[in-house]
Amino acid sequence: MKIFSTARCCALLAGFALSVANAATSAPPPVFVLNSLEANVSVIDPVTWTETVRIPTGKEPHHLYLTPDEKSLVVANALGDTLTFVDPRTAQVQRTVRGIVDPYHLRFTPDMKWLITAANRLNHVDFYRWDGNEPVLVKRVATSRTPSHMWIDSRSTTVYVSMQDSDELVAMDIATQTIKWRTKTGAMPADVYGSGDDRRLFVGLTGSDGVEVFDISGREPRSIKKITTGNGAHAFRAAGDGRHLYVSNRVANSISKIDMGTQEVVATYPVPGGPDCMDVSADGRWIYVSSRWACKLSVVDTQAGKVVRQVAVGKSPHGVWTLQHAPR
Repeated sequence: MKIFSTARCCALLAGFALSVANAATSAPPPVFVLNSLEANVSVIDPVTWTETVRIPTGKEPHHLYLTPDEKSLVVANALGDTLTFVDPRTAQVQRTVRGIVDPYHLRFTPDMKWLITAANRLNHVDFYRWDGNEPVLVKRVATSRTPSHMWIDSRSTTVYVSMQDSDELVAMDIATQTIKWRTKTGAMPADVYGSGDDRRLFVGLTGSDGVEVFDISGREPRSIKKITTGNGAHAFRAAGDGRHLYVSNRVANSISKIDMGTQEVVATYPVPGGPDCMDVSADGRWIYVSSRWACKLSVVDTQAGKVVRQVAVGKSPHGVWTLQHAPR
């Protein structure tokens, strides 16, 4: 039997510990799926495609949001009046911020000076100054009925908010926290996505069968096109190539790929179970989407054009995010 010296054993153990640490560091970050009706988040290993843990959150969480610096994944707990901050690499809870009233949807400005939340039940939008640690409420702005989703321009100057039950799109000046304009939309506007040049807005019409496109380059917005995608058009995610945009059609059970230049549908992928929020892999090949009515995470192969994997998660899965994502 070979016997090692104490120094040799210590060196071997140190090397083993270093190799384990390196392996952990090189492991791909998890995929997070928000389970709205169970008040938790499923953490999915993207190698084995198994759920490794459930992270408890506040009551009735609806949306996940990765901060612009990508240091935290924030869970908005609408009925819990809290935000849960999670490390997107390790899935460890970093902190809980309390006293955020009805945070149904949330966005940080790209410069991370403002945190903005939409109070879906209470019909207002809240503007918080953000110092990297504590949000400070500056102003609460009353809106139309049921503010839903938001988009902030690349210059951190304007936030656009859809009004689900008023069929409106509202633009607010962030510096002054005032409404700049409001315009009518199609039925039940939900998610909002802005083009890279800040000249176009795409609005998912959940109460209809497509996406409405607005020209926002002038003083007043103009509705310029309706893109037919499928019933229940709801949530967006960029394909990562700077040109294409995915929209989930929750009622039609499909995802449509839109060319933002031509404003036409160029591909459609069938996805069962009420596809909702999505994320896209860094190489652009895979779409990770919550199949809300089926309680599954569905993985779409964009090359094969179909769902190739499903992972069981919690009840009413909503938001989906991962750190290893395509450019947004």
